[in-house]
Amino acid sequence: MPSVFVQGRPVDSYPRLAPEARRGRVRRITEVGEEVLHKPCRDVTEFGPDLAALIDDMFLTMYTADGAGLAANQVGVDLRLFVYDCPDDEGVRHVGHIVNPVPAPLDAAHRRLLDEGEGCLSVPGATMDVPRPDRAVVHGYDRDGEPLVIEGTGYFARCLEHETDHVNGQVYLDRLSQRERKDALRQMADRREAVFARRAANIAALSG
Repeated sequence: MPSVFVQGRPVDSYPRLAPEARRGRVRRITEVGEEVLHKPCRDVTEFGPDLAALIDDMFLTMYTADGAGLAANQVGVDLRLFVYDCPDDEGVRHVGHIVNPVPAPLDAAHRRLLDEGEGCLSVPGATMDVPRPDRAVVHGYDRDGEPLVIEGTGYFARCLEHETDHVNGQVYLDRLSQRERKDALRQMADRREAVFARRAANIAALSG
């Protein structure tokens, strides 16, 4: 089986960082509580250089923050779009972007819930167990407006579900109990400074 899939298609080899990142600039990552994270995003209706530049910026921003996925509203842009560079549970790497993502309904008989650790770049430093289906299928478009279907299992399915939540105005804290949410926010308060120091070091390393 191929070890890397790009936009859902197998490739023979791929660089450590997606080529988009070399063209991008780092943007500020929004944090839980900011309005743009808590309302559904607008559909992308224009496919062109501005969208491509946003995707480039999102890839570089995701890498500097050690993320596996990043939605547009996490860089303050109210559009239905996310990027990802994420392994599945078999160690296969999945890299790409998807515009106007819509999850496909899955038969309950062909999926199971996994209650595993999940974090978010917009909740820096916090990790909580969140139940998610172990399989996801997301329909959407690429940067050129061509139809796209991305399938994932295990950790990559979790990534697809997490990022699709973002474009629908949800953060993973919304899936937690009140007590669990408070725990996550305490973790964020305790670890936020260290997370930002690591991101700054990553930015310096990638700029050097």
